[in-house]
Amino acid sequence: MSKISKIVSKGGKPKRGELNILYTRTSSIDQRTDRQRVNEADFDWVIEDKISGSVEFFKRPGGSELKKLLDDGHVKSIGIWSISRAGRSLLDILQTLKYTSEKGIQVNFISQGLKTLNEDGKENPIAKMVISILGVIAEMQREQIREAQAQGIALAKARGVYVGRSQNTKESVGKFLGKPRNKKAIELLNKGYKGNEIASILKMSESTICKIKRLNK
Repeated sequence: MSKISKIVSKGGKPKRGELNILYTRTSSIDQRTDRQRVNEADFDWVIEDKISGSVEFFKRPGGSELKKLLDDGHVKSIGIWSISRAGRSLLDILQTLKYTSEKGIQVNFISQGLKTLNEDGKENPIAKMVISILGVIAEMQREQIREAQAQGIALAKARGVYVGRSQNTKESVGKFLGKPRNKKAIELLNKGYKGNEIASILKMSESTICKIKRLNK
């Protein structure tokens, strides 16, 4: 999910190099971005993504929209609350920052006080080093979350309290479509979201989204 939630424009389309953009991201549709928007008044636009940080920055709906603004020369600077909000892949973070630096666009990681460019417009090597370290930490956090989930399931199975669907049992269409996440998936489908976008937002498999789409016709 991508949303431009605030536009402050001085008449018509933005001029070249005019926009200071705040980019925010949460992994799920239910999470709020209030903490990331404490300095919202300092920016002209806010672009918000509701998508996993494992998705490449410019392949996200909001990230793609931001790239168009970058390519059109409308962006002056980008603010992001923290490095983990930019993504959970160090390689993707560095590739994104390389792209913005080559265009002479300052990226400011607000909570960490890091700016990618010096006052002379050249890349800030100290910031790059710190960003690399924090990017590795973000990757490790993602792996820890995955491991914790896998361990929780394994422990539940060992205790005999993990209940998957019994073999050879069928679930009614109404019961399946009435599940909370499946109902949200239907809402997003009706709003025109693509299957892969919904899968990322709701952390569901694309095959499940296809099944929902087929049964909801």
